[in-house]
Amino acid sequence: MAYASQADITLIYSEDALYVADRDGDGVADAPAIARAMDLASGEIDSYIGARYSLPLANAPAILMQFCVDIAVYRLALSRDVLTEEHRRRYEDTIKHLKDIARGTAALIMPGATSGNPTPGTTAPARPQPIVSGGPERIFTRAKMRGL
Repeated sequence: MAYASQADITLIYSEDALYVADRDGDGVADAPAIARAMDLASGEIDSYIGARYSLPLANAPAILMQFCVDIAVYRLALSRDVLTEEHRRRYEDTIKHLKDIARGTAALIMPGATSGNPTPGTTAPARPQPIVSGGPERIFTRAKMRGL
């Protein structure tokens, strides 16, 4: 299931952004090409977030729609040879954020989730845990090593 649709592209970036999906040059975006790009972009997103969250997500956060649109538009522009620096920057920013989610330095905020309790079917993001240690008295301390 795709995280976004053709309507989401126009909602976020306007109808003008669909020029990247005009495969036959008739001035109309090709819906099958957009749907395929959205499916592939969703798969790419899943490959990152699957490291931290159980898939498929019951309720996808809105940010995944933005990520899906940015990846799909980048891929469409790349295949049509109309890639701009803005397309590339959006794609790279999206991938950076997805990598942060996969590493645990960023998290997806699930719709309807309360703080501290992850949405069922997801794993809680890794949190730093306290280090508990014990043992015999230290042999090498600053005081004992002074003057050496």
